[in-house]
Amino acid sequence: MKIIVLAGGYSNERDVSLSSGASICRALRERGHKAYLLDAFLGLEYPSDRLSEVFDLPDGGLGIAADVHTKEPDLDALWDSRPGDLAGYLGPNVLKLCGMADITFLALHGGIGENGKLQAAFDVLGIRYTGPNSLGCALAMDKGVTKEIFRMQGIPSPAGTNLRRRNKNTPLSSLGLRLPVVVKPCSGGSSLGVHIARTKEEYRKAIEESFAREEEIVIETFIDGREYACGIFDGKALPLVEIIPKDGFFDYLHKYQLGAADEICPAQSLNSEQTAFIQAAGEKAFAALRLDVYSRADFIVDNNTGECYCLEVNSLPGMTSASLLPKAAKAAGYEYGEFCELIIQKSIETRYQLGEDQ
Repeated sequence: MKIIVLAGGYSNERDVSLSSGASICRALRERGHKAYLLDAFLGLEYPSDRLSEVFDLPDGGLGIAADVHTKEPDLDALWDSRPGDLAGYLGPNVLKLCGMADITFLALHGGIGENGKLQAAFDVLGIRYTGPNSLGCALAMDKGVTKEIFRMQGIPSPAGTNLRRRNKNTPLSSLGLRLPVVVKPCSGGSSLGVHIARTKEEYRKAIEESFAREEEIVIETFIDGREYACGIFDGKALPLVEIIPKDGFFDYLHKYQLGAADEICPAQSLNSEQTAFIQAAGEKAFAALRLDVYSRADFIVDNNTGECYCLEVNSLPGMTSASLLPKAAKAAGYEYGEFCELIIQKSIETRYQLGEDQ
């Protein structure tokens, strides 16, 4: 197949996305596909009458991928580095190349790649893509909406609420919360902008820094517990992964720097009832958010009570060979390259097969 692996983009998670995309692209090329890694934001300057050559370029575009840094990318510098005067978030030839491919493998994290906007545009343009649909991505990306849906569907989630900038001085007590709390952006991923506030001063600082990122934030009761990832493929839960950070919590650094956290799969610290509960809740969250194909739900288990809570669902989770979802897939018997192909197959079956059969 001719496949564009779309990664990077204009997002704080672009470095992580490029690493995911490079892993996917290499695996697909090793399995005989004509895959090309393309940065969604920077695009590719190439003669328009020769774009079909891109799928046969020997490097597969892999030169754009770099190591994940311990700090967020400078998006202002990224914008200034883009040649020309393009005003949008898609670079030169992105839509053309995606339209020429048999399918676009979405390896984007955050921003327009994960909030449903790109998926909706591709639907309108008739461009085939992998991963969840636009509605599911939009619902899962908004943590405030996610909490409301969880509440209505009986999916356990930490007590909390969303707060808009105009109400940022509202006392915690008026929100029905008390310290310690977790403050995080309403949209976003990779634990960027997540704060644990144990004092009034830490809370004030967390509020200021969070509203510097977004107009709306989520405030939740802090749960002292162990974290688990529940990968979902085709609506069914995969084996759980336990995440044990070497220090602190599972933030951006611990997620993407080698050796910063231990990840055990299948998880060993849960009893069978807890494992079954988390997997069932993960499947229920997947369905409630109208997701399809695959995703990853993140959970925490309270050290004091043993209760399980769903923190969020990632519609396009990390996809390096060492990421949580591929680890869970491997524990279920799928090697990395095979799993990438299964995602393509299931995306086609879910969204496009019916139209082709008619």
